[in-house]
Amino acid sequence: MRLFLRVPHTLLLGTFLLFQACAAQSNLIEGEQVTVTKETLQYYLYYPEDYLSNPSQTYGLLLFLHGGGESGESQEEFKMNEPPKLLEEGKQFPFLILAPHNPHERKWWNTAAVMQLLDSIVAENRVDINRIYLTGISRGGNAVWEMATQYPDRFAALAVVCGMAPLPYAHWIDREMPIWVFHGELDETIPVEESDAMVEKLKSMNYNIQYTRYKGVGHNAWDRAYTTDSLYTWFAKQKRIN
Repeated sequence: MRLFLRVPHTLLLGTFLLFQACAAQSNLIEGEQVTVTKETLQYYLYYPEDYLSNPSQTYGLLLFLHGGGESGESQEEFKMNEPPKLLEEGKQFPFLILAPHNPHERKWWNTAAVMQLLDSIVAENRVDINRIYLTGISRGGNAVWEMATQYPDRFAALAVVCGMAPLPYAHWIDREMPIWVFHGELDETIPVEESDAMVEKLKSMNYNIQYTRYKGVGHNAWDRAYTTDSLYTWFAKQKRIN
């Protein structure tokens, strides 16, 4: 004689779901890994003319990030554009200028590594931590927006020249930090609409922002932006209030 045990369908279903939950839980483990960002960054560092003669004075510092055209193995190429070109020509500035080189031709800036470099330079020199400025062009301009969101309490002002401008970044930037955006209307590499939209967004959120939109200028808006003396005067006036 065969005996058949009837098991309610709901009980079978519940048992099956419980088995699934236990199986899934058994495959879920906790872990932890310490990661380290390593990057070899060559750089140029400019000191104001009176830096050595005023050992008790602190100075501002401008961090400049170049574009994709200067990225790669050769560090010499990025001195062909401003502001490094201006430094080569002997122009004087009232603050230190740190200009690192992105060694990767096709990669974005490693902004974590750039920040480590900046921290080292600040620690080793007489830099006023409330007067650190940030600027960049093209690919470096995109990195400027990124750093402004990742480190919103570090910079006193930023200037972006023909850079990509992801709109969501607007919500993470320090509202008290002055911003100056430059872009050429005929830019075929990074459309001017990138800056148009970001500026409009930031203005709608009551940010302290100004915009220079060059007529008849393409992607090389940096030729005009960095030869504008009022840009450096503007930078020198800015100071964070912590």
